[in-house]
Amino acid sequence: MRHTFVGFGFGPIQSGLFAKEAAESGRFDEIVVAEVDGGLVDALRQNNDTYAVNVAHADRVEAVTVKGVRLLNLSVPDDVGHLRAALAAATEIVTSLPSVAFYTRGGEASVAALIAEGLRANTGGQTVVYTAENNNHAAAILREAVVGQDARPGPTRPTQYLNTVIGKMSQVVADPLEIARRNLRPIVPMEGGGAGETAASGGRAFLVEAFNRILVSEITLPGFEPGIMAFEQKADLLPFEEAKLYGHNAIHTVLGFLGKRLGVVSLAELRGHADMMALARQAFVEEIGAALVRKYSRLNDPLFTREGFTAYADDLLERITNPFLADTVGRAIRDPLRKLGANDRIFGAIRQCLAQGIEPSALAHAARVALGVLPQLPEWPAHGVPSDLDATLALLWERDTLAAAEMAQVLPLLAEHR
Repeated sequence: MRHTFVGFGFGPIQSGLFAKEAAESGRFDEIVVAEVDGGLVDALRQNNDTYAVNVAHADRVEAVTVKGVRLLNLSVPDDVGHLRAALAAATEIVTSLPSVAFYTRGGEASVAALIAEGLRANTGGQTVVYTAENNNHAAAILREAVVGQDARPGPTRPTQYLNTVIGKMSQVVADPLEIARRNLRPIVPMEGGGAGETAASGGRAFLVEAFNRILVSEITLPGFEPGIMAFEQKADLLPFEEAKLYGHNAIHTVLGFLGKRLGVVSLAELRGHADMMALARQAFVEEIGAALVRKYSRLNDPLFTREGFTAYADDLLERITNPFLADTVGRAIRDPLRKLGANDRIFGAIRQCLAQGIEPSALAHAARVALGVLPQLPEWPAHGVPSDLDATLALLWERDTLAAAEMAQVLPLLAEHR
């Protein structure tokens, strides 16, 4: 079976994971990615549809060249026509956008509308759509958006929308001096070393970690054989999504806030603070890890065992603080108001622990550190900082729903860990 790949959004995950895997598989007749950055599209086109991605290993950074990926500019009519033809033949589609809100932006030219049109244009074959946005319900949201865009009832190509759990950390490095200092390879070669080039024209670098264990929803289309064979399918993805959000993502954010209080710039610097690493490990293994193992041990999956989750946590603590990935405190705590929501990372993990009868003391300490750091951040509302814990949480959680009984558990816990 031969394949056609269509992507939406050309960031480090699309370029360093999906498009890269498709290109290296040798199973795709065509690989195209729709992108709104015209300068980046032109840069790759001038470089013969070839780009570089930097892969961070535990002991080095490796520059990998990827060939045969055609970027299409959504503001150019000929490119949009090419995209429509590719969607009509697509066997695998990947959305890798800033958020699920981008599915319906653009009206008749939105991602959802274009996918709907492509599925109607050719009802033969089958298609899977990987949703790589950081949302546990992305596949259902996109499916609903595509169906809602289809104003003409009738046959459409059999399609399955898949959620993903992408534990592969990545970043975009846009500063030419930083690119040179870290000896990274820009997306495309820059004349004169790239110092005078803008980010829009490709003078930036993609950096992804070598980790490549990607989980996806189980494909149930009869007889469908994916072109990208590297992903691990799970019949029930939600437990693994929770391990990612409340484990990986939560501890990444915890380390970010701990680093902010310490005044460090890079997460790798935390390796020199044994007390902070021990606190993060306690939160990861003894608290949220124990809670998720208790919650999902019925699955008989190796991850949801004491040994399996401990190995998962220890591996991630090494990866998060990998000096060759050089992740920053600023990136870890970016968008802090969302990350400190009642249903998100740190507080979501605390609530998972409480629901399973586990005392989240390390997570509570980290939460207090995060709340103490908030007034230093530009995202904190300029109209004034609430002076007490209740008011701060009310402001943070004004759009969240938290039962009074749960709040009665959370507030004293935070008060104890000042």
